[in-house]
Amino acid sequence: MRGVLLPSIASLAFFVLAPGTVAGLVPWKLSGWRLGEPLLGWSGGRVFGGLLVAAGLVALVDCFVRFAIVGRGTPAPPLPTERLVVSGLYRYVRNPMYLAVVSVILGQAALLGSRPVAWYGALVWLGFHGFVATYEEPTLRARYGSEYFSYCGAVRRWLPRTRPWRAQSPPASQPRRA
Repeated sequence: MRGVLLPSIASLAFFVLAPGTVAGLVPWKLSGWRLGEPLLGWSGGRVFGGLLVAAGLVALVDCFVRFAIVGRGTPAPPLPTERLVVSGLYRYVRNPMYLAVVSVILGQAALLGSRPVAWYGALVWLGFHGFVATYEEPTLRARYGSEYFSYCGAVRRWLPRTRPWRAQSPPASQPRRA
């Protein structure tokens, strides 16, 4: 059993590499982070965009910390979690990390008034959907079995629940996965 130091360091490195590139570097390259005309002519979109960026960043950090501390692993496929993470935002939606990244990107599009960043955000979401459906979910089904099936039956992939899901406790003979 790993402690949390290695997963924390690896998660930090992956955070900088993956979301840092997808939600930071690429939008910057597309927009130069310069303000353009508000999207759809709605100046309130800038405030909305700023809120999306802030909410997405908070959610993203929470998910990465949760993977390291609760799951004792990382979001990176080479260093997966030891435990299925079904706490925090994962009680509402199965993919809060991907939703957070897309929120940061689309928030930047609204904040900056950048159509290229908005289109990029839509493409990123489509890419995430394809990755989740063809790789991630089959991998998690194989790794966590009935626990993951139960989770999928109760928590939707992209649309958050209105109330948090409460996992059933496993029998006393089985270790609880967070």
